[in-house]
Amino acid sequence: MNATGKNVLIVDDEPSLRLLIRAVLESDGWNVHEAQSGEQALEILPGLTLNAALIDMRMEGMDGMALLKELNTIMPGLPVIMLTAYGNVNSAVVAMKHGAFDYLTKPADNEELKAVLAKALDYSRLVDENEKLKSAAGATEQMIGSSQGMLHVKDLIEQAGPSEATILVLGESGTGKELVAEGLHRASQRADKPLIKVNCAALPADLLESELFGYMKGAFTGANANKPGRFQLASGGTLFLDEIGEMDPVLQAKILRALQEKVVEPLGSVSPVETDVRIIAATNRDLKQEVGKGNFREDLYYRLSVLEIRIPPLRERVGDLPSLVAYLLEKLGRKNNKKVRSVSPSFLDALGRYDWPGNVRELENVLERAIILSRSEVLGPELLPPQVINPAPKQPSPEPAPHAQPAQQPQQTAPAPATGTPTLDDAERQALIAALEANQHHRERTADALGISRRTLQYKLKKYGLTRR
Repeated sequence: MNATGKNVLIVDDEPSLRLLIRAVLESDGWNVHEAQSGEQALEILPGLTLNAALIDMRMEGMDGMALLKELNTIMPGLPVIMLTAYGNVNSAVVAMKHGAFDYLTKPADNEELKAVLAKALDYSRLVDENEKLKSAAGATEQMIGSSQGMLHVKDLIEQAGPSEATILVLGESGTGKELVAEGLHRASQRADKPLIKVNCAALPADLLESELFGYMKGAFTGANANKPGRFQLASGGTLFLDEIGEMDPVLQAKILRALQEKVVEPLGSVSPVETDVRIIAATNRDLKQEVGKGNFREDLYYRLSVLEIRIPPLRERVGDLPSLVAYLLEKLGRKNNKKVRSVSPSFLDALGRYDWPGNVRELENVLERAIILSRSEVLGPELLPPQVINPAPKQPSPEPAPHAQPAQQPQQTAPAPATGTPTLDDAERQALIAALEANQHHRERTADALGISRRTLQYKLKKYGLTRR
């Protein structure tokens, strides 16, 4: 959509009606686009910037309801006004229940037409404004963490976002690769154009090809109309190819051509279609290894990895746990209509001892489970699932053997903590800091939130050197 212009699409199979509506709206300052069918509307849609659409309910081929569903998917938030004959008002009401903005009976009164379009314009501008506000806050708000690894990721997004470079985002499942892609898009010159996402692992190769490149009417059985692909829908914007390491080698060759020549060929088409998209790809695989195994094209790998952004797994940034937990408690509390103020030190300690194979996504699931089961405003360790309370021992990373080993090692009263693993004191100190900040450093409220006495709180603050915070 466009927050400054007045752009409308009229879809109706009656040329005389389109001509009448065009005359009325152009006199009111609107820039009018026309299509004589739903199929034609979908063909021209990738090249349009719209504030509203007027759709006839009854048309040959794709009817108004089918087109409404497509528009709601492709341009969510676009106000769509249904045009209906006087005797079919009930069907227009049904359309409004399925996402239509309003309806008009044909022939529409000129003043009513202008009034409804003015209302639609106000709504589209409000949607645009809300999206911009969300975009401004969304990426930094959700990419929580001040560890060295996360600061490096944020710095790369800030540096690489405004460029046109193809970016490869690397990270385990659940680390937030999609958030990085969204942050790069928001920081780019294409931020006002669409960000289209495709999960390359979710579809078999033949279906993925038609999703990416589109198809022409009659290209295969069931192709009853032209369908634009994701490359066309992302025109002027960004295309995010998630889990690209799962892509079929034949399809990899076609992606390579799209990157090199800036064209795609819809299935059944006799001529290529030019594209203008920025590619951001992501994978949880080691693509260099996949290239060595022959599973991934080397030339495509080098095309994609102009710049690589690696997101550290959660086990490598356990220091971010308190801030992540605080953010997720607020988010999940709102979602589940439950007020949870904080977590107990033993709860946070248990989180710090777990390896988090599912990363931040798993942490969110664990916290949501605890919130749902909780009967108080402070989460305790009894609410954690068994695998978090009693985790399997962490495997220390192998170290090169020293040149010489003493015959006997002195006995130790307790094993030293593994490098990077927080001690109980570390976790308790972090919990105290998080609780103090959450309660604006008010001692009594902080003690209540932690479920301890004020005297105990005072002792622990002194123990950890936090009395001046």
